[in-house]
Amino acid sequence: MSSLLFNLFALFTVICAVGTVVNKNAVNAAMCFLLCLVGVAGLFVQLDAYLLAFLLLLVYAGAVVALFLFIIMLLDVQGKQSISFKNFSTVAAVIAAGLLLVGICSFATRGHLDAPNPNFGSGVGSALKPYAYQLFTTYLLPVQIMGFLLLAAMLGVIVLSRKIDAGEGTS
Repeated sequence: MSSLLFNLFALFTVICAVGTVVNKNAVNAAMCFLLCLVGVAGLFVQLDAYLLAFLLLLVYAGAVVALFLFIIMLLDVQGKQSISFKNFSTVAAVIAAGLLLVGICSFATRGHLDAPNPNFGSGVGSALKPYAYQLFTTYLLPVQIMGFLLLAAMLGVIVLSRKIDAGEGTS
C-alpha cells in the first residue's frame, strides 16, 4: 500500500507540474504550482521526512506561492484560459471518490492502525538540533541571500507595476 500511495503522490505531482507549465493563466499556474508542492510534501511524508514536508509547506507553499500570487495580482497579468473547466467539478468528484475508496480499502485490508513504538529512539527536539546547527552555521549565508533576493524581487515588481501619470514622466 505504501508504494501505491507513493506512486499516486508522484503522479499527482507530475500532473500538477505539467499543469503549471502549460497553463496560460498565471493565477491557475500558481495554483497548480501550489498543488505540486503539496504533492512533493506528500512524497516527503511517504519517505518519513516529516520535517522537510512541514518546511516545504510552510516556506514554499505558504510564503513563496503567496508572494507569486501577490506579484501576479499586482502586475494584473491577463492570460488566456488553455483548458476548459466545464466538467472539472465532475472529474474532481470522481478523483475524490476514488481516493476515498482507496483509503477505505486500505483500512479494511489492514484492519488496524499501527501503534507507535515507544522505544523508537530519542525525542523530536534532539533530532532537530543538527538541522538547526547546519541552518545557523553552514547555510546561514545562502538563506540570507535568498531572503535578500526575494525582497529585491518584490521591490522590483512594485516599481514595475506603478502606473506612471502623464505629467510625471515628462521633463
